[in-house]
Amino acid sequence: MKRLLPLLLIAAAPATANNPQPSPDRLKATVEKLVSFGTRHTLSSATDKKRGIGAARRWAAAEFEKIGKGCGGCLTVESIAGPFSGPRAPQGVEVVDVLAIQRGAGDPNQVVIVAGHIDSRVSDVMDITSDAPGANDNASGSALVMEAARILSRQKLEGTIVYALLSGEEQGLWGGQLLARTAKERGWHVRAMLNNDIVGNTVGQDGTRVADRVRVFSEGARASEDPKATLVRRAIGGEDDGPSRALAKKVDAIARAEPAIGLDVFAIRRPDRFGRGGDHSPFLDLGFPAVRFTVGIENYDRQHQNLRTENGRVYGDTVEGMDFPYLAKVTALNIAALTTLASAPAAPATVNLDGALSMNTKVSWDAVPGASAYRVYWRRADSQDWANSRVVKDGTATTLDVIVDDTFIGVAAVGADGSESLVTFGGMAPRK
Repeated sequence: MKRLLPLLLIAAAPATANNPQPSPDRLKATVEKLVSFGTRHTLSSATDKKRGIGAARRWAAAEFEKIGKGCGGCLTVESIAGPFSGPRAPQGVEVVDVLAIQRGAGDPNQVVIVAGHIDSRVSDVMDITSDAPGANDNASGSALVMEAARILSRQKLEGTIVYALLSGEEQGLWGGQLLARTAKERGWHVRAMLNNDIVGNTVGQDGTRVADRVRVFSEGARASEDPKATLVRRAIGGEDDGPSRALAKKVDAIARAEPAIGLDVFAIRRPDRFGRGGDHSPFLDLGFPAVRFTVGIENYDRQHQNLRTENGRVYGDTVEGMDFPYLAKVTALNIAALTTLASAPAAPATVNLDGALSMNTKVSWDAVPGASAYRVYWRRADSQDWANSRVVKDGTATTLDVIVDDTFIGVAAVGADGSESLVTFGGMAPRK
């Protein structure tokens, strides 16, 4: 079955002064700087000037400030903090997230977030003194966030982008909880949260090299839905089309539309790796669309390990285990997704279908501010990929010559530049 590309195809182009591309060398320098702080354990020193998570966070904030100065003050740099305690911090700890906010030209509360956790650990999650370089887990994601800020800060976008470096991930996803709670308290309409965690290696545990694939994890059934919403989803067959799954499909479509990036998206239909979690999970708990990017193949000897060599086998999360051209590819894909999502209108709030006992289906949806058109998608109900589409330029309704029982339908809002929102899945129209 033919897989449709989004309406907006942002062609990848050679790096120029006006079209900068992610730099493997700059990404490497950022990772090496983060590694130089010795350990970035959440419970390590917050005040030491050279070692520990406090020094790493202050350096990152200063880098964001430099980027903001270079774009004429386009970034607002701030730190948010909150107390957390649990089995991995029984005495409690203040978790601090470093944010750089690039406010959009349109509604500043229309927000896209790109995040990575800055903290690191070794084999014993309570060991706060041993060197924990955390090169791939997760200086790689932190470097990606900072590189995205360097490149996208030069652009004027309608939506707001939040570049986030999170703490406390290894202790309990606390930085993610803090940011998700802050987003809700500030009234942000979070269109997407892109969590990047372990995104910089290509050689797996068994020696296999995978340099052309990135995994993107997304939830199906929404963690935030109540029993009534569960029944509605069951009735309409929306298990594969919630906002986070729509986000993963969007990232997949962007990767296919930009082959020069050189990555295939392996869109995995799970919230995260088997039995594991990441900082996007607290966003899912609050109902925000969120996905996790991670490498195509993992090397567990280089995750959560004390630095050592045993029987000729090297353990430890060091820079030598990374592939920076690959990290540049993942960064480029994030940048393409951020650009599209921050340029597009918001997704329609609801899409209603009316076609029971009929040979055609009426589709209607809520108007979206700033939308110049809408794209109606549909596919057979035994397929996961949209197969057909129609652009509607006038109004918020159309009729399709399809039987609603056999067809899944969704609608995306389209901006003046052709950029599209996420697809909102169609449900049952209210009964009269």
